[in-house]
Amino acid sequence: MTKKMSTHQAEEDRRNDEILIYLNGKIVPKAEAKVSVYDSGFMLGDGVWEGLRLYNGTWAFMDEHLDRLFEAAKAIDLDIGLDREGVENALLETQTANGMTTDAHARLMVTRGVKTRPFQHPSLSQQGPTMTIIMEHSRPNLPRPIKLATVPHIRGLPMSQDPKLNSHSKLNCIIACIAAEKAGADEALMLDVNGFVNTTNACNFFIVRKGEVWTSTGDYCMNGITRQKVIDLCRENGIPVYERNYSLVDTYGADEAFLTGTFGAQTPVGEIDGRQIGSGQMGPMTERIRSLYKNLIEKECA
Repeated sequence: MTKKMSTHQAEEDRRNDEILIYLNGKIVPKAEAKVSVYDSGFMLGDGVWEGLRLYNGTWAFMDEHLDRLFEAAKAIDLDIGLDREGVENALLETQTANGMTTDAHARLMVTRGVKTRPFQHPSLSQQGPTMTIIMEHSRPNLPRPIKLATVPHIRGLPMSQDPKLNSHSKLNCIIACIAAEKAGADEALMLDVNGFVNTTNACNFFIVRKGEVWTSTGDYCMNGITRQKVIDLCRENGIPVYERNYSLVDTYGADEAFLTGTFGAQTPVGEIDGRQIGSGQMGPMTERIRSLYKNLIEKECA
């Protein structure tokens, strides 16, 4: 049986046993970073988050990540409790405390805070938000291309839970991932409400067909920052790229497929629903886009 893996699989790093974590204005040891069982995030998944990556002493695309964080907080009527400068300072303070300079990943989370009683209504969160930053030494470690399985679970319509929200409520995607694992894959390929190929449970999804790069319309997927960078890089470098509806038939016949995300940048896909995609290995277009993205990161984080 193929060993299980995921798009967020990283090298083991013992330094992560002793990391320091930001929690509500304080830097505390990992073992002391505790949140109340009454916290809105623990109790109801009521919160938003961002993942950021550190390269050469710089947090890549920080402005875009903070834009998305504050936009999501506004959408759910959540007061983060800090302005942009305050959030940025908290990130840099946590980085300094951990002595991290590169190959680090931060998960910045804000919930509606501790509730007075264990019920849903947001007015019961009266103590202000809970904000934490988990920062780990992190280098991707993927021994082979990812295997995907299409699942019946979809990314829904914006009037149910907008898929563009980076919310703590991820159960839909978790169930999708479990279904894919039960089918012998690593992660799930999720369709949109119309049955077109959309995204995976954790990353945005692209295919390559006859020299063209295709991804979904973006209507039902996370507004991924790495996704947009790949689209921009293709346009800037003469690579035909299309945000469009396409089916599983188009996907099975693709020459290449890859995922995008802050953690893994561009992750090759070798198999979907038991069908080999292209050679089953990273294809030349994915390699080219990876190289262009690496150059972009070097410029951004010089």
